[in-house]
Amino acid sequence: MTVCPALMISAPASGQGKTSVTAAIARHARNAGKKVRVFKTGPDYLDPMVLERASGAPVYQLDLFMGGLEHCRALLAEAAQGPEGADLILVEGVMGLYDGAPSSADLAEAFGLPVLAVIDAGGMAQTFAALALGLQQYGRGRIRLCGVVANRVGSEAHGRMVAEGLPEDLPLVAALQRRQDLALPERHLGLVQALELPRLDAQLDDWAQAWGAATRGFEFQPVDFSEHADAPALPPLLAGRRIGIARDAAFSFIYPANLDCLRALGAELHFFAPIEGQGLPPDCDALWLPGGYPELHGPALRANPRFFAGLREHLAMGRPLLAECGGMLALAVSLEDAEGREHAMAGLLPGHARLNKRLAGLGLQAITWPEGELRGHTFHYSSFETPLAPIARASNPNGGKAAEALYQQGPLRASYLHHYFPSNPQAVAAFFLNTTTP
Repeated sequence: MTVCPALMISAPASGQGKTSVTAAIARHARNAGKKVRVFKTGPDYLDPMVLERASGAPVYQLDLFMGGLEHCRALLAEAAQGPEGADLILVEGVMGLYDGAPSSADLAEAFGLPVLAVIDAGGMAQTFAALALGLQQYGRGRIRLCGVVANRVGSEAHGRMVAEGLPEDLPLVAALQRRQDLALPERHLGLVQALELPRLDAQLDDWAQAWGAATRGFEFQPVDFSEHADAPALPPLLAGRRIGIARDAAFSFIYPANLDCLRALGAELHFFAPIEGQGLPPDCDALWLPGGYPELHGPALRANPRFFAGLREHLAMGRPLLAECGGMLALAVSLEDAEGREHAMAGLLPGHARLNKRLAGLGLQAITWPEGELRGHTFHYSSFETPLAPIARASNPNGGKAAEALYQQGPLRASYLHHYFPSNPQAVAAFFLNTTTP
């Protein structure tokens, strides 16, 4: 039997403080000498960066649509019983507890995870209990809501008021004071990246201290993760293939599971940082430009002529290149940032990109590549106008409007879609193997 204390941290909506509370719990446990593994429900890159710094371990996605039940089961079991088995497993939810299909509640039910609800108590008193009870009763016994956190309370008296009316089986675990000095800055896609926050570790320690001071005798409940099937070993389809991957503040949206998948397929991964002046790694058989913030680093990209020249030479040799979201924008003729400044980009994809003030695409996605179906998600404020006709278009499992196009030009494949490689490793391998004759 593989048993490990575990907890899902959820909320009635986005913006309640799930990430800060999850990070506070993780850092508090880590500072106490415990090995902590944190997971994020659903697609996200920015929250996991903060949670990785808090816990000291990579943060993986648990998504029943992108990865599937058995994939999620294997990730949790590995965290609980692997060589560095965790003393505590935390799972941050996505949006509200019951939002989406699949929802955070679906995930909690699938793995028997007790749920801690974080509720922003600003502007309410006794109604806090009504909201907490609604979260508990709406689940109709499907999930175990083991407690609530009152976030951003104004005073100790306010904290006592919000606890009024809570039943014994739904205790107030903590009342956390509103502190602007502990808030993290945000931009159009969410939190500012962890690597851009020089004081982040100090803030995380402050969060951990606040959590420890506010917690009222909360005990983590054990969860049995022993019922699982080991993920089947992948064939070494990419054995000996060198894949170059851009990784810096402009290209940082990378799922750890994607890297694991490529390594399991036998690929050699070589990272480079374009905005730091680095060129492509030598002798790359394939390239991956993940998403990120090229719109914030236009001058730095243009100041590195080796980067764009290397991409052009790579494609001229007929070698595959996968560009996702921000990676695709960097290949356009030009990219207009939020201030209306236009930056010349690589010019390897016909078309122009522009950062908009409003959200342009959001949602889970399924798309059929020529090699097979992959799953992933989209989240962007920019738009890309191109004369290219898409070779495929994604669909949203929840019926949302987002349906991203997939473009192909020679060995170059590009889309706004962030692909989750474990959803179809064989298709990913087939693309990265497909060198064409120039």
